[in-house]
Amino acid sequence: MKYIVMLGDGMADFPIPELGGKTPLEAANKPNMDLLAAHGVVGMAKTVPDGFSPGSDVANMAAIGYNPADCYSGRSPLEAVSMGITLADDDVTFRCNLVTLSDTENYEDAVMVDYSSDEITTAESTQLINYINEKLGTEDISFNPGISYRHCLVMHHAETGSLLTPPHDISGKCIKDHLPGGRYGEQLLELMKRSRELLVDHPVNKARVERGLRPATSCWFWGEGTRPALGNFEKMYGKKGGMVSAVDLLKGIGICIGFKIAEVEGATGNIDTNFKGKAEAALELLRGGCDVVYIHVEAPDESGHRHELENKVRSIELIDSEILGYIMDELRKDGEDFSVLLMPDHPTPYELRTHVSDPVPFVLYRSDKEGALPTERYTEELAKTTGLYLPEAHKLMSRLLSGDFI
Repeated sequence: MKYIVMLGDGMADFPIPELGGKTPLEAANKPNMDLLAAHGVVGMAKTVPDGFSPGSDVANMAAIGYNPADCYSGRSPLEAVSMGITLADDDVTFRCNLVTLSDTENYEDAVMVDYSSDEITTAESTQLINYINEKLGTEDISFNPGISYRHCLVMHHAETGSLLTPPHDISGKCIKDHLPGGRYGEQLLELMKRSRELLVDHPVNKARVERGLRPATSCWFWGEGTRPALGNFEKMYGKKGGMVSAVDLLKGIGICIGFKIAEVEGATGNIDTNFKGKAEAALELLRGGCDVVYIHVEAPDESGHRHELENKVRSIELIDSEILGYIMDELRKDGEDFSVLLMPDHPTPYELRTHVSDPVPFVLYRSDKEGALPTERYTEELAKTTGLYLPEAHKLMSRLLSGDFI
């Protein structure tokens, strides 16, 4: 038996007038997801414990079988692990986005134009972050390049307690009421202001503007955390696991729990990601000795943040056809029985452009056994009708692996 977690980041939503009152899951053509629902166990699960912000870090940790209340230490250290950064016990990490702010005389009056600087390329952003580190880095502060707009600031000999806002939560808004506060608020704000002074005339940004692209005009810090302490998955569950994802956050979680990490050429974390390549990487992991593969696709979430309705629906359809359907067909050809857990980590409602903590619809499916709580299709509303509700989503992994779905 092989086990597949198909995680569509931010896939769940609210009814949308432009879709005739349907959600993207209801509007999408997704025969494979619907097949799982029609022959599986369908319900709702709470992925974000009370008191936690609805981040992809917390929610994916729960989906992969870990209770965030027991082991969560912040988002950015998980990304740091994926970047190969070695963290000491007294290091504090921060996600460092390269963002586009509006051009204003006073930094505080700027508007968050784009939290991703037009999906700046990794090659470009690496030059910018290395330049920032050269100018602003010290023995106690280092800037570390990641992927696209996602980077990492490490403070050495530090402590937690800063108050920070994710930039994707304030798209199109003035930043004045969302600036850093708390323990290192003043220091972080000063670094952000100095980064804008350094970036404005950088050749990378001048070239982007000439090509009609948004420049990366400032660093933006959020997602504070300390070195993670996650238990080994195989020791906990008795299964070898693998991870397929384009983003450092998920790769970092995978590394921390002992998963084999697949590298997929052309995996971007957006609608242009290599969907088929992710499917092939997942199959390679399963055929190469992994019992469990966790496939994370960021595209629905990014489409929600960017207010791209057509892309959100399309990304769900591509997950269905290019990844889920392809993997199931290949495993059937192999004569391999398999179980699937299909779910989002959290909703990213199109109208809000950010995450919410609402429960998410899930399906548990076994290829060798008919499900006891099916629905006609995989949608948010139909999942509620079965009456199955799990207030602790981290227990879904045990259900998947044991076959005891209800």
